[in-house]
Amino acid sequence: MIPSTEDIEGFPRLLHGADYNYEQWLDFPQILDDDLALMREAEINVLSVGIFSWSMIEREEGIFHFDWLDGCFEQLYKNKQKIILATPSGSKPAWLSEKYPEVSQMTVNGTRQPHGGRQNHCRTSPEYRKACTRINTALAKRYGTHPALILWHVSNEYNGMPCYCPWCLTAFRAWLEKRYVTIDALNAAWYTTFWSHRFSSWEQIYPADSSIHALMLDWQRFTSDQTIDFFLAECEPLRRITPDIPVTTNFHGPDVGLDYHKFAQYVDVISWDSYPEWHKTPDDEDAAVKAGFLYDMQRSFLGKPFLLMESSPGAVNWQGVSKKKRKGMHILSSLQAVAHGSDSVQYFQWRQSRGGTEKFHDAVVTHFNTNDTRIFHEVAKTGSILKRLASITGTNKESQAAVVYDFQSNWVLDNAQLPRNVGKNYQKECISHYSAFWKAGISCDVIGAEHSDFSKYRILVLPMLYMLREETAEKIRRFTDNGGVVVSGFLAALVNENDLCYQGGTPGGLTDVFGISVEETETIADYESLIFSMNGQKQKAFHYADHIRVLGAQVLGSFDESENGLPAVTVCKYGKGAAYYICTRTEQEFKDQFFRDLCAQYSVNPSVPWNIPKGVSVQKRNEVVFIMNFNNNEVDIPIGKNEYINLPENASVCRTITLPPYGLIIVKLAR
Repeated sequence: MIPSTEDIEGFPRLLHGADYNYEQWLDFPQILDDDLALMREAEINVLSVGIFSWSMIEREEGIFHFDWLDGCFEQLYKNKQKIILATPSGSKPAWLSEKYPEVSQMTVNGTRQPHGGRQNHCRTSPEYRKACTRINTALAKRYGTHPALILWHVSNEYNGMPCYCPWCLTAFRAWLEKRYVTIDALNAAWYTTFWSHRFSSWEQIYPADSSIHALMLDWQRFTSDQTIDFFLAECEPLRRITPDIPVTTNFHGPDVGLDYHKFAQYVDVISWDSYPEWHKTPDDEDAAVKAGFLYDMQRSFLGKPFLLMESSPGAVNWQGVSKKKRKGMHILSSLQAVAHGSDSVQYFQWRQSRGGTEKFHDAVVTHFNTNDTRIFHEVAKTGSILKRLASITGTNKESQAAVVYDFQSNWVLDNAQLPRNVGKNYQKECISHYSAFWKAGISCDVIGAEHSDFSKYRILVLPMLYMLREETAEKIRRFTDNGGVVVSGFLAALVNENDLCYQGGTPGGLTDVFGISVEETETIADYESLIFSMNGQKQKAFHYADHIRVLGAQVLGSFDESENGLPAVTVCKYGKGAAYYICTRTEQEFKDQFFRDLCAQYSVNPSVPWNIPKGVSVQKRNEVVFIMNFNNNEVDIPIGKNEYINLPENASVCRTITLPPYGLIIVKLAR
């Protein structure tokens, strides 16, 4: 049984912490002393250390220098902070690249990457795996029983960047042989008779021909699987030597070439690096919706709380325009993560670096080198609020609705050559559907097509699920037959898991469930839109429009006469449930109303019975309600006659809540 933060001895509350690059300040002992006092003032209770410290720990092969890290552990422990200890594989030391050139990735043209940067190691290289095992073993033996250690942080922000070295190519061909068994089976699955691409041996396969779509899909699958395999190799000494210390690695992106739904099955707790683009537009609602979508994705991976491992207390320095957080936004954005299921708020980083590529990335302690800054004050207030919310540690959210986000479907859709190849916008479309639930205050999970259990939901949304596996089609069929409500639409189930087109109409394998069959898909240019009507309202259609044949479905909305009155929205009763099909990309207002009506019809209720103003998010975690204003203006929220307790202030609230710009209030029913 993996302990949660509430189970760890002496730590029954939410985590509040940061990446602490202690080794950057060894020549400044006064700064290290100052840090301890500042951490207490900011209510910091956990620090992530050692993330990029390989060259400081192992300065030459097999020779370890732990004295400075020993000092870090002891100082933080005496200061009553817990420690998350990282393995340092994200950035290798120069001596390793020099002695073993094979540890560096190779480009598609066969060139070794020069030393530098980070996460550019070969995940297959025996020498790199050997080196990682050596240092991870040393770390586990030295610190595994230290009372401050609560979590292993394995590497840092793995990515799916491919390596084309001989080791990786050999491993890829072995992966293919295991998957397909025979070269003839591979040729059939990849449809290699097209353009005379047929292979006669495994050695002929080189993953650089983007015209063979299934080859490129399998190459990305292999790269993701090989990253997971490398992660497991890194974890082996940690789990063997310290079986009671849970293991995580920080997800990010999320579209970094990794299938996180699969990866998530191998970590003990999900951790997430979050950097929303606040204040990039006059309205922050879209940024808040996307942040909520990604938080709910992290929570849904394992169906339990996650950790916000990285966030910025101010501005980052790597976006095109990196905006400072306006007054209140730091506290609001931090508590948004908690509202969606995080058991922590952590920052990159504690103290702003003096040099390097991120020296102008804000930190809790900036170059101003004092506690008297707006950033520090807001971080300290965040810590104080988290301290008062100890009761929700380890609690989860319950959702009756879910949006399916499938990484592999996104990969193959990106590579697909469609009549319209601009503005496919898979992630944006998924977020657009999720947004309707967010605005209505209805909890919504973000799940995978392959690894998730559909049966616990009432409403299941499948935006642009371009690739549909036969197993997933059967899950959808059972879900609907047993009383579930499924919603799908354009570009749905066009191909199977090998990127081969379904024959006999789409959505492939589910035409009877939806009661329709797509005959063709019309492409809509950017300068135009089509019009359809539903419930007496005219709606605009963009980018794609399916021409469908009705095979038993009821037509709810139709295009105008310019499109021959073809169906636009349908519903089909199937078993005890219902399947809706929206055959085009719609405006957000249509989705908002459609899903609000759908939830009312099928008794999927919001967290609270209030009217929620635009730009306000209401999220419920256990019995605690987070009311968050992402508007740059004051809003009034009528909450009715029920009496609530403002948890951080212990004050009574009823009738109307007034929130300032970027303000929030956290309440629960008084009785």
